[in-house]
Amino acid sequence: MQELVSSKVPRALETKTKIAGFELADVLIIFLYLAASNFIFGTTALKPVMVWCATGLLAGGLYFLKRGKPDDFLRHTLQFFLSETVFTCGQADSEYRPVINDGGDK
Repeated sequence: MQELVSSKVPRALETKTKIAGFELADVLIIFLYLAASNFIFGTTALKPVMVWCATGLLAGGLYFLKRGKPDDFLRHTLQFFLSETVFTCGQADSEYRPVINDGGDK
């Protein structure tokens, strides 16, 4: 008889890819801040403080503030605070339109 061919797979396929404990969006935010601050303060005497220390504080803040939170926590939080809608419970939907009228006509 032939043996069953098997391969190793990750334990959780739905988890996000992380680099050094950061989600890819967080890494993008950190490096965009690093590039922008280096562009602005790169030739000044404030470069060590404004570029490297502030980037380290941003990375540390993201790492420790997002610890234990679900994936895409930052994106969902910003979306919640920037949305213009008011979320109420039990209010009738003003945009609801029935598909079929009461008389049976379409």
